[in-house]
This record gives sequence, C-alpha cells and structure tokens, in this order.
Amino acid sequence: MSISMGMDQAKRETMAEAVTKVLADTYALYFKTHAYHWNVTGPRFHDLHMLFETQYNEMWMATDVIAERVRALGVKAPMSYGEMDKHAEIRSEASKTDANEMISDLLAGHEQVAATIRGALRDAADNGDEATADVLTPRLTAHEKMAWMLRSTLG
Repeated sequence: MSISMGMDQAKRETMAEAVTKVLADTYALYFKTHAYHWNVTGPRFHDLHMLFETQYNEMWMATDVIAERVRALGVKAPMSYGEMDKHAEIRSEASKTDANEMISDLLAGHEQVAATIRGALRDAADNGDEATADVLTPRLTAHEKMAWMLRSTLG
C-alpha cells in the first residue's frame, strides 16, 4: 500500500532508521535499568531501587510510542532482541555490582540516548519530519532529566 503523507519513501526510511536507533538504545537502557533495580544492594538499596523503578517504567512506556512512530513511517519495528541489539549503541548487559558503578553506567546510557535522539532530531529537521520531532523532543527532555537525577545521586 502506498503512503502519501508529504514525505517520500527515502525520507521515511531515513527517519525510520533514526527512530529505530532511538528505540533500540531506549530498550537496551530500559533492560539494564530494570536489571540494576533487581540487583542493587547496600545502604542506599531502597532509594536506588525506587529510582531505578521509576526510570525503567518511564522508558518502558516510551518504547511503545517510539516503535509506533517507526510503524507510522511505514517500516517494521524490530521483532527480536537480536534485531534490536543491531541498532543499539548501548549494550543491555548490566554488569556492574557496586551501586555507584550502576549509577554511572546508567548515567552514561542516558547521555548516549540523548546523543542518539539529537542525531535523529537533526535528521527530522533535514527531512521536514515535524511529527518525529514531536515524538522525540519529549524523549530528549526525559533522558536529560534522568541523567541529571543520576548525576546528582553520585554527588
């Protein structure tokens, strides 16, 4: 079925790839945050357990909105962990065991997602894709806020 919404197929595919990268990074960071939530220990357990839960829930809800933007552009969203991983800059492995190392790892992840989103927003501007910009701008704000919270937790 043809799609006629003011963007040619090449532009839609370019944007779908950019949004898929945002989705993949968000998904990897979601998983890592959830794993750290399960495994954090120590005197700050409760506070970090709750902080990580708040953040992974926010990212989980966002993955649906981001994936639906890929679909609206006429491209299939990733359908496996392997396919998702191919598009991600962030590795989903939660390998840290110290609370501060977990926080630093998650902070680096949010900074990476923010950088990925900024790249996609540049693509959106270049391709006249205001709808994608509307989806991604609040995501950038959310990741910058989560990064700030983690940075402030480190002191």
